[in-house]
Parts: sequence; structure tokens; C-alpha cells
Amino acid sequence: MTELQASIFGALTGSLFALMAVGLSMLWGFLKIINLAHFAMILLGGYLTVDLASRLGMSPVATILITAPLMFLIGALVQAGFDRFGVSELNSLLISYGLLIVTVQIVTNVWTADFQRMSPDINPLSLQSVAIGPFVFPMPTLLAAGFGTVLVFGAHLVLERTYAGRALQAFGQDRQIASAFGIDHRTLGLVLAGTAGASAAIAGMLFAVGEPLTPDSPFEWIGRVFAIVILGGIGNVTGTLYAGVLVGAISGLVSVLWSPSAAPLAVFSLVVLALVFRPNGLFPRKAGH
Repeated sequence: MTELQASIFGALTGSLFALMAVGLSMLWGFLKIINLAHFAMILLGGYLTVDLASRLGMSPVATILITAPLMFLIGALVQAGFDRFGVSELNSLLISYGLLIVTVQIVTNVWTADFQRMSPDINPLSLQSVAIGPFVFPMPTLLAAGFGTVLVFGAHLVLERTYAGRALQAFGQDRQIASAFGIDHRTLGLVLAGTAGASAAIAGMLFAVGEPLTPDSPFEWIGRVFAIVILGGIGNVTGTLYAGVLVGAISGLVSVLWSPSAAPLAVFSLVVLALVFRPNGLFPRKAGH
């Protein structure tokens, strides 16, 4: 029973990391940009959630009304810079890593290196839980799972059912042909990058609701998020969610059966096997998608 609860809890937690990963995966898959500044926006979203809730008495969830538009703007500005200077895929990785380091230092200077966590009177969700049969789950975990699932499937529907979504997919598959058909990839890229930034703000809020923050938190997220992107398939939105759930379930189960320190070993062993045998991800999209 303990193993089953650990697996389910891990799967629910994995959906939050899937939300962290989906913006990165789409930028990489469609725009050929590896934007590590995405983690900086998650971090800023988390810290601003704590700050706004603590200083202004806002509900932590309501803070996304401020942080999501702000991160949308920052994400679009970063992408505009990449477009303006014609930054290559590899250079985007290096430049955005620099932006992440700068952001971590700014956060340290503004909020100090101490743990930041909302008190229960500001964040009552931290004390709430839901019993489902014999299992008990913290409300922040269920909230993160709900947001992650809805937003990832929402992004999937936009990509599959709208002109902009299909245009992005076409551009990701063949830039020259897409441009020849009049697809305005620059505008679409800015909107996609901004949307990824907004998703980062939501992911930051959800993390802050359930866990303490430190300026070094992004370095704890990067490994798991990249594992999810690779296992889900770069640019595969629903695959990202499935991979997040899988990685979370494996981590939870291994932590109980073996040791928490062994969870990364199991996850990255799976990543290595996937790169060898399924380099396009464990959850391939249907032909034509």
C-alpha cells in the first residue's frame, strides 16, 4: 500500500514538472531554441507569488493574474532578442544559461539566499489534504496536478485545432516551406515564447504553494525537466505530460523501495535507454501530427 501511494503521489507531482517542461519542449521543438531562462521565469514566478501573497494579502493562486502577464512579456522579449541576433540552437543554450545565472543572483540579492515559504495563514492550502479511499494527498499536490493536466491538454488542443497551432507545427517541421506559404514565424514565435513564460509563472506559483523556495531551486529542477522533455519527445505536448507522470511515479516508487538518492539513477537510466532505442521519445505522436 505504501508503494502504491508513493507511486500515485509521485505521478501527481510529476504533472507539475510536466508543466515546467512543456514550454521548454515547445520552444525547443518548434523554434529550435533551448531556453534555460525558462527556469529563471519559474523561479521569479515563485518568488513573486510569495512576495505578493505576503505583502498584499493576495491569494497565492490569484497572484498569477499579475505574474503570468509579466512572464509573458519577459518570455516574448527574450525570444525577440534571439530573433534579432539570429541566435543558433547551441548559442541559445549558452546565452539563456547566462540569463539564468544572472536571475539567480538577482533573486539572491533581493530576497536573500534563505528559504522562502508562505506561512499557513497566508497559504491555507499548505495545511489542507484530501482523502481518497485509504490514500491522503496534500492539497498543493492535487492543485498542481490539476493545473498541469488542464494546461498541457489545453496547449495540445490549441496546437491541433487552431491555425496558429498548425502553423507552428509546420514551421517546426520545415522552416523554409512554412515561410514560403506565408507563415509569420516571428510573430508566432513571440506568442509561443510569451505563452511559455506565462506557463512558467503558473508553475512557479504552484511550486511556491507546496514547497519552500531558494535561489538555487532551478538547478534542482533542470535534470528532471530535461528528462521529461526527452522522454516525452521534444515538442510533443501530451508526451510531456505522460513522461512527467512516468518520471514522478518511478521516482516515488524507487524512493520507497530503495532510497530517495537512487531515484535520479533510475530516471536517468531510463533516459539513456530512451536515447538509444527511442530517440524521438517514448510517446510518439500520430502520423501527420
